[in-house]
Amino acid sequence: MKKLRKDISAGRIDPVYFFDGPESYLKEEMTDLIRKHVFPTDDEAAINTTVLYGQDTTLGEIVSTALEIPMFTIRKVVVVKQFEKTRKPGSAEKQKLHLERFLHYLSKPAASTTLILDADQIDRKNAKKSPFSELEPYRHNFPPIRNPDQFASEKALQQGWEFEPEALKAFSTYIQASAREIARETEKLILYASSRSGEKSITSTDVYACVGISKQYNVFELEKILAAKNLRQCSGISLMIMEREGQKDGLMNIVRYLTTFFTRIWKLHSPDTRGLSQAETAKLLGMYGKQEYFAKNYRDYASRFSLRETENALLALKQTDAALKGLEAYPDEKYLLLRLMHRLLQPDFSS
Repeated sequence: MKKLRKDISAGRIDPVYFFDGPESYLKEEMTDLIRKHVFPTDDEAAINTTVLYGQDTTLGEIVSTALEIPMFTIRKVVVVKQFEKTRKPGSAEKQKLHLERFLHYLSKPAASTTLILDADQIDRKNAKKSPFSELEPYRHNFPPIRNPDQFASEKALQQGWEFEPEALKAFSTYIQASAREIARETEKLILYASSRSGEKSITSTDVYACVGISKQYNVFELEKILAAKNLRQCSGISLMIMEREGQKDGLMNIVRYLTTFFTRIWKLHSPDTRGLSQAETAKLLGMYGKQEYFAKNYRDYASRFSLRETENALLALKQTDAALKGLEAYPDEKYLLLRLMHRLLQPDFSS
C-alpha cells in the first residue's frame, strides 16, 4: 500500500485500479488521492467523477461510462463500488457479450479515464473466475488492519503528533481495529491534546479522557496485578472493569486481552527465543513501533509463569470464550470471571 500511495503521489496514475478488501476507509482515502492528482481543482473533480454501484450496473454499462468523453477537462474518474455485485443481463448470451466487452476494455483502456473498481471482498474461489482473474494485474489488497497501534501511530505522525508508549498501548487495546475508527479517534485525540501547550505528544491521560478508560480499573492495571499473581486484586479489578464496560462486554475484553498476554508468554517459552534482541522479541510478539518498548516486560512475565501454567491459562481462556459464545451454560458473567481467575492463578482449583 505504501508503494501505491507513493506512485499516486508522484503522479504515476494507472488507467485501471482494482481495490479488493474490507477496509473501505483506506480505499476511499486512496481514491481521493487519485482524484487529487488527476484533477487540478475540486470543481473539476466533482464534475468529472462518476460513481456507480455494482448491483445497479452491468459490466457493459461500466465500459460505456468509462468511454464517455470528459467535460471541460482531459481526464475523468469512474468509481464502481461493490464491484463484486455487478448486475448480470438477462440471457447467458448477453452476459457473455458484456464480459467480452469488459475484458476488451481492460486490454485497451481509455486514455482519458481512470477506472477504479472497488470490491468489498473477493473469496479465493471467485478470484479465479472472470472477470476477477483478468483483474489480477490491477489488484491492490486492503485487508483488515492487523496492527492498530502501528496504524494509529502513523496517522498521528501524518499530522505532526506522536503517541507516548503508554498512550499507544491503551489506545490500541481499547479501540476497534478498523482504519476508519482508528483515524476518527486519533483525530479526536489530537483535537483534545491541542488544547495543551507544549510538545505535540499524546499522553495516556489524553487517551483515558477521550476513550473513557478508568485510570485505576483497566486491563493494563490487571496485567500488572496478574503478573504479581494476586488473586484477590485480580478478581476485584476485573469485576470493576465489568461494572464500567458492561458485564459481558467487559469480560470479553478481559478474555481477549489476556489471551494475547498468555500467547506472548507461551511464545517466549520456546528455547529458540532466548538469544533474541529486544527488537527481535517485539517482532515475534507482534509488538510494533512504540509497542517495542514493552517487549522486555514479557521476558519478566515468562519467568513468572511456567510453560504448564501458561498452557493451562490459555485453555481456561478458551473455555471462557466458548461459554461467552453460548457453547456452555453458566449462571452469570461474574461466575465465569471468578472461575477464570482461579484457573489462571490457582490451576488446581476445580469447579
